[in-house]
Amino acid sequence: MTRRRSRRTPPAARGRPAGQPQGKLRIIGGEYRRRQLPVLDLPGLRPTPDRVRETLFNWLGPTLAGRRVLDLFAGSGALGLEALSRGAGDATLVELDARASRALSDNLASLGIARAEVVKRDARRFLEGEPVDYSLVFVDPPFHQGLAAPCCAALEQGWLSEEASIYVETETTLEPRVPDNWTLHREVRAGEGTGRLYRRQPDHRDCGDKDAC
Repeated sequence: MTRRRSRRTPPAARGRPAGQPQGKLRIIGGEYRRRQLPVLDLPGLRPTPDRVRETLFNWLGPTLAGRRVLDLFAGSGALGLEALSRGAGDATLVELDARASRALSDNLASLGIARAEVVKRDARRFLEGEPVDYSLVFVDPPFHQGLAAPCCAALEQGWLSEEASIYVETETTLEPRVPDNWTLHREVRAGEGTGRLYRRQPDHRDCGDKDAC
């Protein structure tokens, strides 16, 4: 998940060539618990904090088993990798930056995970493609670029299973506009951002008899 929040360069990173490892991503739970993976020093690339990930995956609990996961704006892959560690069936990690996408592939190989695919593509362009049903989706676009709402709307064009869960993280000053059939389940605030977990309900607006849909 890519966290593009601040343009300021951390003091420890000054003088180091961009694209070099700057730290570690720790898998919190599941099969790969406590494994640490390198995180590249790229502008704005920050793993989702451990506390937020732990809270989110506590919400999701045992419902992760076998789920098909989509991690849009994957960045370091913190959420997608955590979901795979905790029993998700497979995952698609979408990341436009070439260096970040290569690092995602390297980390998957390091963990020995074969049930995941890294797609180097703009998230909006990806959602213009042929839809595949996902039951868990992570949406954490760069802040202040108005990307959350159109991506959430696009997901309703065949990308979601009937009762999918969708996690959306935006700047705290923005309450994202989401489809009417998404119900807010939980939310957590961390620093400049707020994460919200939604539960999708079947959309019966085009069905005259809801019970027959």
